[in-house]
Order: sequence, then C-alpha cells, then structure tokens
Amino acid sequence: MDANSAKQLAEKEGLELVDVKFSDLFGQWQHFTMPLDMLEFSDKDSLPFDGSSIRGFQEIHESDMELIPDYTTSFADPFSSKSLSVTCDVYNPHTKKFYDRDCRYIARKAEEYLKSLGLGDVAYFGPEAEFFIFDDLRFDQNENSGYYFIDSEEGVWNSGRAGTPGMPNLAYRPRYKEGYFPVPPHDSLQEIRNDALLTMRRCGIGIEKHHHEVATAGQCEIGIKYAPLTRSADNVMLYKYIVKNVARRHGKVATFMPKPLFNDNGSGMHCHQSVWKGGKNLFAGDKYAGLSQDALYYIGGLLSHARSLAAILSPTTNSYKRLVPGFEAPVNLAYSEANRSAAVRIPLTLPSNPAAKRIEYRPPDPSTNPYLAFSAMLLAGLDGIKRKTDPGEAVSENIYHMAPEKAAKIRKLPGSLHEALSELESDHAYLLQGGVFTRDVLDTWIDQKRHREIDPVRLRPHPWEFHLYHDV
Repeated sequence: MDANSAKQLAEKEGLELVDVKFSDLFGQWQHFTMPLDMLEFSDKDSLPFDGSSIRGFQEIHESDMELIPDYTTSFADPFSSKSLSVTCDVYNPHTKKFYDRDCRYIARKAEEYLKSLGLGDVAYFGPEAEFFIFDDLRFDQNENSGYYFIDSEEGVWNSGRAGTPGMPNLAYRPRYKEGYFPVPPHDSLQEIRNDALLTMRRCGIGIEKHHHEVATAGQCEIGIKYAPLTRSADNVMLYKYIVKNVARRHGKVATFMPKPLFNDNGSGMHCHQSVWKGGKNLFAGDKYAGLSQDALYYIGGLLSHARSLAAILSPTTNSYKRLVPGFEAPVNLAYSEANRSAAVRIPLTLPSNPAAKRIEYRPPDPSTNPYLAFSAMLLAGLDGIKRKTDPGEAVSENIYHMAPEKAAKIRKLPGSLHEALSELESDHAYLLQGGVFTRDVLDTWIDQKRHREIDPVRLRPHPWEFHLYHDV
C-alpha cells in the first residue's frame, strides 16, 4: 500500500471520508474525521491539530502540531461509515522535525538504530495480547465512595445463580484457571472472536489463531502474526481497536486491563522477537536451545535491564497485581526452553526450521504502548549484544515450586509501578542510545505516571481496607 494504492482503495470502496489516527505517548489512539477530498494523497499532506490537548504532548503556548499520513497503513474502517483509516506520524512545525514524543517516531528510530549498528536490518515482533470480554463493567471513585463491578454470563460465580428471566441456567462456565481451552458451550465467545478475527484480516492484520484463555469470565487471545517492529506496533493498536468495537457490536465490553479479576489469571502480552540480517535469522545457532551466541547476549540484555524495562512494559499500577507468583505471571528474571515460569522462554522449534527460532519475553502486558515497548526491548537486547552480556545458566525447573533458598537467588521484577519508575530513573542509558528515546520523553513518562496514576491510587481508601479496619 502506498498513497496511490490508498486512493484507489477509497475509490473502489466508495469511501468519502478519511479517519485520521495517531497515538498519544501512553498508547491511546486518537482520531478525527474529514472529507476525503481534503487529502492530495501525496507528500504535501499535513494535517494540523492541537497538541496541547493530547496527554504528554505540548503546552498551551506551543500547541500547533501537524500529522503526516502514512498511507501504507490505510484500510477501509469497518466501524466508521465510508471512511478510509490512515495512521499518522506527528510533526513539530516549531522545530521542523518529527516529534520526539511521538511514540511511532520512536519506534522508527529504533529500527534505524538497529541498522546503524550493522548487527541486523530488521527486528521482528510477535505479540500475544490477551483480553477479557465482559457483559457488565462498572466503576466509580469519589470523595466518599468507591467500587467496581464486573459480571459475565461465563463467569464461574454465576454457575449457581438464576439465569436470564424465562431461561434456565445451564451452568456451562469455565472454572477458575480452567479456561484454556474447552470447546463451546463452555467457551461462549467463539463467534465473537470469529467476528474479530475476520475483521482483522479484512483490515490487513495477519492472524494465526484465536482461542479462550486460562481465566474464567471471558479471557481471550487472538494470535497476531509477527511483523517488523513499527508495523507490529501498528497491528497491536488496530487489534485493540477491532476487539473493543466488535465486543461493543455484540453488546459486550472488552478490556485489556492487566488484572481485572481477583484470584484468577491476568492478561499479558508475551512478545516473541528475533533479529534478522540479509534474510537470515541471527537468533538461530548451535548454543543452548538452538540459539546463537548473539541471541543469548540479547537475552542477557533483556534480563539485566528487566527491572527498568518494567516501567514501560508493565506501566500501570494494576500491572503489578498481575505480576505476582501463582498465576503464571513471569516475575522471575531467568530464561529457559519451554518454561513458562521464567521471564524469557525459548519456544521449541524444529532444527530444520531455523527461521522459526526466537525468544519470548513474557513480562509485558497489553496496557503498554507497543511502540515504546518493542523499542525498549530491542534497545535492551542490542545493549546485551554490544556488551556481550552473559545471561547466566538457564533454569529448567518450575521456579514457582523451587526451594525458597534457591529461588531467592533469582532476581525478581519490581513489585510496584513506583519501584519500576525508580529503576528507570537509575537505569536508562541504554534507551538513549542512537537518540531513540530522549531524556524529555522519559522524564515526561515518569512524571505523568507518578502524578496521574500512582498518587491517586495511593491516596484513596481501598474497599478491602474497610473490610480489615472498619472496627479498629
């Protein structure tokens, strides 16, 4: 797809509007819509917008910004009537450069940095973003009250309750930790995921499969095919857009919140990754689990920077309710072949298929900004290759069941967003390499997370505190 192809697509589909999309610093898609004839479908197209109204962007005295359409991202938007959807890069007319706080620009800089080192020419990422589909999701928090309420016809807590008026309760509901992956009727969301998968394919995302996930109450996953870094991040943004809108079309609500349910598995975004050069997979070799030495160094980079990476890859206070032992959460900074209790898993692949060799980094969750997440992981891995960082010995046993004195020797991820941000403050030089991230971006990220997310959660009473302390 290029500008001319995008124009031909609009003509073929009878599209009359263009829906312009871009991401804020924290991974939320923004948009506005305009008549299609406002575009020339050339490099002359630039679309003004107010940068001071976007989280993490400009101050009010420097608000004028521009969007530059990337026509390679064009598709007929299935949720916006007669609209061509186009993802844009952000341009700063004050500096006459692309905007340093534009996460998509950061991703493109990460790809260029890889090439500049001569280590590879493409980094592939294959994310596995999990999510829940609920029937009801309500919440509020004010000065004198606070609550959340989740319900799902598929939730195991509904097994003994009365069904829909006039209909029986048939009790087909996955038990806690037993949602992976029974056939319908226990899996009640098959047709919704079918709808989402087919919509994704029509919008240009390569899909491998879909299925129910481990948790009760509608946890799901749709497997995205791997792609180069920036394109893979584009796909994640589109994936989330389609899942949410398809769920709404079916009268339900989808959430990518990492840990919406107490006492069951949370939603992760395990990221498969590999580096290639000249059409050759540089991660395939004759070392541990069929990896190359550079792949092991890459793992060493990820593990050595894992605690600061968490501030970007697990970027919400809720993320650290997922990152606890006992729910398949990868809190242990170790690596192993086919071991899901370690932060880095090396999937089993056939020796005859070196192209499939890759590593899977398991700590990220889908609340992250994929552009920043993929860029940060690549930079950490490349830092490991440059420094020849030894990842140590692989851990083959289940770390969750390891003897306490042995498990204590394995480093752990931070236990809170506050702790992760402190780690990022002390360990971030690897992110500044090649000018991919800037100190301004990192300072803005840390400041916004502390004041807009950590402080409001930290200062408010929690319902469980009333349960524990109301009678003290």
